[in-house]
Amino acid sequence: KQEEGFGGTSSVSGKVYALDYNTELTELTGQFYAPDEDVFIVFGDDMVYADKTSTHFDGTYRFDNLKKGLYTVYSYSKDTTGNPDVDEFAVLQSFEITSNRQEIILPDIIIVK
Repeated sequence: KQEEGFGGTSSVSGKVYALDYNTELTELTGQFYAPDEDVFIVFGDDMVYADKTSTHFDGTYRFDNLKKGLYTVYSYSKDTTGNPDVDEFAVLQSFEITSNRQEIILPDIIIVK
């Protein structure tokens, strides 16, 4: 069986949307599609990311040349729980490519800045 990864004809794309709060996280000071945010892709049930890209000026990202299989993309968000041991956490979106030449557009990844 061929595993997930690069070498295929499908792609996934989406946008990263940022909620910008003050230092105390009590007031929303802005919201926008986030440029220059890292987005990572994981193949199948791997424990580490296979590739990363940065969002463009309009918050968009894209991974091309994907084979059929299960994938997860993620970006990091500031932790809003107040846990002193955690600065950020990953906001995950999983998807499946089921055919060749498939173009998947995911919902926005929403992060806190």
